[in-house]
Amino acid sequence: MPIAARSFLYAVNPTTAVATITLNRPERLNALTFEVYAELRDTFRALDSEPGVRAIVLTGAGRGFCSGGDVEDIIGALFSRDARGLREFTRMTCDVILNMRRCRRPIVAALNGTVAGAGAVIAAACDFRIAAESAKIAFLFVRVGLSGADMGASWLLPRLVGLGPATEMLMTGEFTEARRAFEIGLYHRVVQQERVLAEATELAEKLARGPGDAIAVTKRALDDEAHLDLERALAYEADVQAGLMEHPDYREAYEAFRAKREPRFRR
Repeated sequence: MPIAARSFLYAVNPTTAVATITLNRPERLNALTFEVYAELRDTFRALDSEPGVRAIVLTGAGRGFCSGGDVEDIIGALFSRDARGLREFTRMTCDVILNMRRCRRPIVAALNGTVAGAGAVIAAACDFRIAAESAKIAFLFVRVGLSGADMGASWLLPRLVGLGPATEMLMTGEFTEARRAFEIGLYHRVVQQERVLAEATELAEKLARGPGDAIAVTKRALDDEAHLDLERALAYEADVQAGLMEHPDYREAYEAFRAKREPRFRR
């Protein structure tokens, strides 16, 4: 069943097989509501196997990517929930991140402006981050009396930037400018504002032309091997690589090399 979005914009380019999700509350810097969280969770779960989609771009409308949870629609509303209701909410937010990481399609974030709170964790959960010069980023949770370890931030961030910078960002909640985020490895590229979406889309299109199953296995290995020792990691990689050697894309890459042409991987 095709994906039908209500709380954000969703479009697929049938020629490139790239889906674009645009958070669409620009007047609130694309702050998240309960509905947006739930729909993002469900959409990324569906995109794991959505026909005609081989890569995803995630961006925001207006001058910001995402400012986190909406102060009134979420933060204020949470005071009326009991312990069970609070746990249901935090599990839902974590499921957004889990479904992003379990989605076999590569996800490219086009960070068009401010990236804060839950928006920062969502950006960190993407496979690539292309940022505008205005895209300062902050994991704000401690500044509102909550743990910086929210939505998987304490798992994701140290693996991206190292323990030292991650500790500073999560414990202070302060903003990091885009250039600094690039220097520590959090952003892959920092480009001019008007080029953010185009560069992110170009990267997504390149990934979409690649061997989808091989990219999916690579994405899964980057997460799954985090808890393995070297011996078990090598055994895991030996198994999955042997499996891919029987895949039609491996033969196609070989034939394309011999014919001096670009490979046409299975769509």
